[in-house]
Amino acid sequence: MNIKVVTSKEAIEQAYHIRTVVFVDEQKVSPEEELDSYDETAIHFVAYDQDKPIAASRLRFVDQYGKLERICVLKAYRGQSIGKQLIKAMEAVIAEEGYQHAKLNGQTHAEAFYQRLGYQTISEQFMDAGIPHVTMVKQLT
Repeated sequence: MNIKVVTSKEAIEQAYHIRTVVFVDEQKVSPEEELDSYDETAIHFVAYDQDKPIAASRLRFVDQYGKLERICVLKAYRGQSIGKQLIKAMEAVIAEEGYQHAKLNGQTHAEAFYQRLGYQTISEQFMDAGIPHVTMVKQLT
């Protein structure tokens, strides 16, 4: 498996396709909510199995945080630590950019997964796109 920061139009389309499959098709998030104006300025990541795109995410810098967003893995590839590797790649970019904290709004069903990676819940549950979420943070250094 190989994780790349998106640098081409083809790769950004691959990221959008994975997000659409996971969030729009599987989780019934509206396309307008999933693909938003933040996509234009975010750093996008795609994970590949050989040459096949299998996971995607995006990273933005908000206040003092690197904010991990839209983390998703195609169903056939879940349970193989791909999400963990994607998060580690994003955290490396956050640190390279000089930030010491990561933040994410995680779906509550994935809260324990993020906790195992060192994230702490700092909010009550809230709804985003009709799905329960919590805000979580991690000190990187």
